[in-house]
Amino acid sequence: MASRDAAADEVAVELLPFIRIYKSGRVERLIGSDTVPASLDAATGVASKDVTIDPATNLSVRLYLPTAVGAGAKLPVVVYFHGGGFMVESATSVTYHHYLNTLAARAGAVAVSVDYRRVPEHRLPAAYNDSLAALAWAVAACGSTPRGPAHGDASRVFLSGDSAGANIAHNVAMRAAAEVGLSPRAAIRGVLLVHPYFWDASNTMGPELEERIHREWRFMTGSPDARVDDPRICPTAAAAPSLALLPTERVLVAVAGEDFLAPKGRAYYSALLASGWRGEAELVDTPGEDHVFHLRQPGTVSALKLMDRVAAFIARA
Repeated sequence: MASRDAAADEVAVELLPFIRIYKSGRVERLIGSDTVPASLDAATGVASKDVTIDPATNLSVRLYLPTAVGAGAKLPVVVYFHGGGFMVESATSVTYHHYLNTLAARAGAVAVSVDYRRVPEHRLPAAYNDSLAALAWAVAACGSTPRGPAHGDASRVFLSGDSAGANIAHNVAMRAAAEVGLSPRAAIRGVLLVHPYFWDASNTMGPELEERIHREWRFMTGSPDARVDDPRICPTAAAAPSLALLPTERVLVAVAGEDFLAPKGRAYYSALLASGWRGEAELVDTPGEDHVFHLRQPGTVSALKLMDRVAAFIARA
């Protein structure tokens, strides 16, 4: 019996720094598991609450509302998708709770942080489908009390995320017009992609990184035949929908100079400009910083500058 138990505790899959899966089926998430309840944040004056929007899938969101809002005031709505390689972190993570409190306060916006289903229990496209459903709910629920974002303005919606969450933001935006059925009163005013998890088949990053991304993407999709020219991870692929169809008037792409994903973010920005898309694109390139530095060290000069750019982008709505 002891040897059988020991065999069950052998590692079957390990994707560092995210996750470890044992032969028994036990999943060990290595980062991003610390959570915090919804609350009134004393530092920012932002109140948060959790709302389940689909009991069948346990899909929920955490709403953030600046408390100093006048009666009848309408604020931009930021639908936010957390990062974590589709595997770790959540809308209730300490890191994201702090970030969304700050963002809602700085941008003067209602934030809707999406707690989508994660890999490996739910392989892609579950995260994309949940996130699209959360956008549809947020648009429909604007102005509702007490369940929805009561002060949200459905004509000023932003999609935002970091890393895998930025990947989700792009994919949700591309699907939104056709699948959400945005009404004339609703509009995606902007898309913010911070350190996006994009890749391609150019094989320019060296064999080690190429193999890492291939392995991750096969794991995320649950398919041994998954390719990195899949439009969901490679929006510049020949088979991907034209970026000219992106249904928004403004895009911000942020990259970090020491992040190995930065060249892919820059390539996305260049492809968007060359696509014929009729909008305003902005590239924020932070030298000397690594992936999601603004979440790891939110008080640094670089992180504060990035927050300034993000908040200003939203406040212009």
